[in-house]
Amino acid sequence: MLPLTEEFLRHAPSGDIFGWTQNAGMGWKPEELGRREFLLLSTQGGLRAADGTPIALGYHTGHWEVGLLMKAAAEELRAQGAIPFAGYCTDPCDGRTQGTPGMMDSLPYRNDAAVIFRRLIRSLPTHRGVIGIATCDKGLPAMMMALAGSNHLPAVLVPGGVTLPAQDGEDAGRVQSIGARFAHGQISLDYAAEMGCRACGSPGGGCQFLGTAATSQVVGEALGLSLPHSALAPSGQSIWLDMARRSARALVQLDARGIKLRDILTDASIRNAMIVHAAFGGSTNLLLHIPAIAHAAGLRRPTVDDWIDVNRRVPRIVDVLPNGPIGHPTVRVFMAGGVPEVMLHLRRLGLLDEGALTVSGTTLGKNLDWWEKSERRLRLREALKMQDRVIADDVVMSPDRARERGLTPTVTFPRGNLAPEGSVIKSTAIDPSVVDSDGVYRKVGPARVFTSERAAIAAIKSTGTDRIRRGDVVVLICRGPLGTGMEEVFQITAALRYLSFGKEVALVTDARFSGVSTGACIGHVGPEALNGGPIGKVRDGDRIQIIIDRGRLIGSVDLVGDDERMLGPEEGKRVLAERLPRTDLAPDANLPDDTRLWAALQRISGGTWGGCVYDVEKIIEKCL
Repeated sequence: MLPLTEEFLRHAPSGDIFGWTQNAGMGWKPEELGRREFLLLSTQGGLRAADGTPIALGYHTGHWEVGLLMKAAAEELRAQGAIPFAGYCTDPCDGRTQGTPGMMDSLPYRNDAAVIFRRLIRSLPTHRGVIGIATCDKGLPAMMMALAGSNHLPAVLVPGGVTLPAQDGEDAGRVQSIGARFAHGQISLDYAAEMGCRACGSPGGGCQFLGTAATSQVVGEALGLSLPHSALAPSGQSIWLDMARRSARALVQLDARGIKLRDILTDASIRNAMIVHAAFGGSTNLLLHIPAIAHAAGLRRPTVDDWIDVNRRVPRIVDVLPNGPIGHPTVRVFMAGGVPEVMLHLRRLGLLDEGALTVSGTTLGKNLDWWEKSERRLRLREALKMQDRVIADDVVMSPDRARERGLTPTVTFPRGNLAPEGSVIKSTAIDPSVVDSDGVYRKVGPARVFTSERAAIAAIKSTGTDRIRRGDVVVLICRGPLGTGMEEVFQITAALRYLSFGKEVALVTDARFSGVSTGACIGHVGPEALNGGPIGKVRDGDRIQIIIDRGRLIGSVDLVGDDERMLGPEEGKRVLAERLPRTDLAPDANLPDDTRLWAALQRISGGTWGGCVYDVEKIIEKCL
């Protein structure tokens, strides 16, 4: 029998009463109904047998094991006397869709998933709080946006962790270039087959490099949404499962104390996350995701000027793939102390707001006091030394040590006559061998213009007369939001990184990059070609000048000549103003209507520099 009361029957919504009927129908003990209810949301994908073998594959390792985190958190909620509910919205793999029409759904998916998660939260009206469990490039930002948009509730983010690196194999970033390297005779077919099979050292977790997945985990913890030392935990390990259990206990405590997510997500926590992003050298995709999280929470969205200010003030102090100089896998960053270790150094520089509240229920400052003296910190640093022969202070460095080892600040925002609204380059990841002794990357080269990624990668793989040559500047257009949903072009940046001549080739595009991209690659060029941007007027043979000052974080990308004469940037601006757009500008033929709608809505709402969000008031104002 349901434990009904006259008061409940008279005054509760029929949905609450029928909910108890459903709970009993699913097998929950009727006498336990009426307890506090909490919702677990996840990006889980695939079907695993009890022993971990696949029944139906997931899209990627990042959502393959997170069901174990769901189970651990749910069991802990039950032990705390609560009723757990679970809901799911799985996510795609950006690596799997590289170079395919599937990439046109990647960034728009983030907004769709955030909407679904928020709808799932609202569709369980009786719950008291939410745990969000996610790992990878779009699912994790979507989860953070959803939690931020439900900030009247207590909530905890559980990052899904990372894959272990392969023994005697390539990492999951490098292995994505085996096609280009084989085409140029740098590797054999047997080598490609073997390395392609060995890249994932464990079956779960995000990739081993500090791409968008890992950077999103770092940012989630820096925002205060995750417990201290949660980001980058090795998937499947006991320390990873323990995080889920502790997160469940934290949620119950937040509810008991009346602490809501709006008490945690503030302008100060957004700023802290931007600072930690810079210190790690994180993915440029977070320039899209952090403003989107701020918008969902009703906070001020950081601007380009805010990003410039942060990156000029904050040193990069983490040596991690793909940035180097050595390029440790992400699990070593976790063992070296992860986010709290980085924050200790930033605190000493006076860069953090230590009064920001976190889901631990205490302030960031108190969390760092605990971390600095914790047994956990000492134990993991020693384990890293014993197991990998790596010193923790060589992974997460002091600012002085980082400077001595040549680590430079993270991101530069070049402008110029080809990017009047701005662009972005992960300047810390330009190959040092092509940077002048004063720390400035300078290049003038002929443009090779492509309106499709397929044509560009074909030219990069080619060994014929149409091949990309040393010194070329690849200009890839019509790949922004209006053209492709702002696809990632990692197959191009990966090929350029690992081909012998690639470091002497630059890329300028209105598309975006994977978080693991490196090299002289300038993306997010605005306005995009299909929105009237001057990049849509570049012709083959035009001379493109790129200047990136990696120390001062200033840069430019300009048309400075054509195949007949050299010009200055100002004269190049005049020439571009007089030219007509190219006649071959067009959206991709495979662009889905769903993505076209997303592109139109985000354009009204502030575009890429505003986080590619939906600003409902602006959309209504524009459309009515």
